[in-house]
Amino acid sequence: MDNSGMYVGLDIGTTSIKVIVAENVKGQMNVIGVGNERSNGVSRGVIVDIDKAAEAIQRAIRQAEEKASIEIHDVIVGIPANMLKIEPCSGMIAIDDQSREITGRDVRSVAGAALIQSLPPEREVVEVLADEFVVDGFDGIKDPRGMVGVRLELHGTLFTGPKTIMHNTRKAVEQAGLHVRGTVINPMAQGMMVMNDGEQDFGTVLIDLGGGQATAAVIHDHQLKYIDVDQEGGQFITKDISVVLNTSIDSAEKLKRDYGYADSSQASDEDEFPVDVVGQSQPTPISEKYLAEIIEARLDQVFQRLRTNLDKVQALELPGGIILTGGVAALPGITDLATAEFGTNVRVYIPDQMGLRHPSFTLALALVKYFGGLSEIDLLIKSALTGSTQLADETDEIRQREAVEDTANDVSTQSAPRPKAKPKVKKKRGEGFRKFFSDFFD
Repeated sequence: MDNSGMYVGLDIGTTSIKVIVAENVKGQMNVIGVGNERSNGVSRGVIVDIDKAAEAIQRAIRQAEEKASIEIHDVIVGIPANMLKIEPCSGMIAIDDQSREITGRDVRSVAGAALIQSLPPEREVVEVLADEFVVDGFDGIKDPRGMVGVRLELHGTLFTGPKTIMHNTRKAVEQAGLHVRGTVINPMAQGMMVMNDGEQDFGTVLIDLGGGQATAAVIHDHQLKYIDVDQEGGQFITKDISVVLNTSIDSAEKLKRDYGYADSSQASDEDEFPVDVVGQSQPTPISEKYLAEIIEARLDQVFQRLRTNLDKVQALELPGGIILTGGVAALPGITDLATAEFGTNVRVYIPDQMGLRHPSFTLALALVKYFGGLSEIDLLIKSALTGSTQLADETDEIRQREAVEDTANDVSTQSAPRPKAKPKVKKKRGEGFRKFFSDFFD
């Protein structure tokens, strides 16, 4: 099977590792395979044991390969937003030949110039996005290729993160026998998929409630503007249930998934279910309301910390409100709890693809959709991060070939006999203006 139009998203989560295989057919991403395995070697969204993480990745990849009936070699990997910094950047290069058109290699070179930053040794550039190009002082240019100039500038946004996270992620993926086709910052990919154009433009807060941590991201003017990571997630809720009810972690996770409510006011005090208590031979009955109170207490803490930090940047005043996603967002009543805590409109995003209708699959699906939707300019800038010149060469060859074809079409059009033009009727002075105003007021 030809994999040229295939995209494989790899979500390395704290509690599970998800793989989504999608095929790009005429601009539409069709999911053809899914892998979902228990995670290992990951803590709070960060790989802490490369060997264990690589084994878990391999299991998830094999599952996706079986369902998609393909061999997976290249993956698009999500990068957590832990300790992510966002800052402006710019770069400038001189075009060698003043009569030469700007090419993909020039775009890649100016992106490389923008990457030259004085970074601390423990940090690494994760992503760079172009806001605009400037050719000889003319700004607001989105694609400078084909233009003629002597000076090319790029103004954009630089994202940097801990070198440890980037290294461990790449190492685990490579140790699993895979090649990193590209990396994407998790909330950046999610925001582009779960928000409509108006929400991205006017401003919206995305909160990903994962197993190891909760990540709040602010998208405004179609750009990632702010990140806040709270180091508590669904695992902490499970541990609370385990400690309070004196039951095993596996049993606590099952209770949360089968009977849990985020808002205790929506749970019943009369409906009970059995709980296997350590040291007791017979299960103990527990009410839904009591379990919901345990869950709500932990979520309240997470929401309060996120609200405090979001208030500092006035993010809760944005008209788009809050969108919740991630595995914890599947808890019944979480929308009402978040609305009461944040004081703004809240909704939960759930993918609408068959077999993926759970908020925990949002990130893996967002990775393939985001990468599949990148333009040639975006990919050229990304290639400056990896040091690969292949894409720049390929796009230049395509553009040159298209230019030759256009020239040939122009020549054939010029050689064809032209139809005789109709004689122009000379209008009286002012007749056109009178007709315009007459039509306008009619």
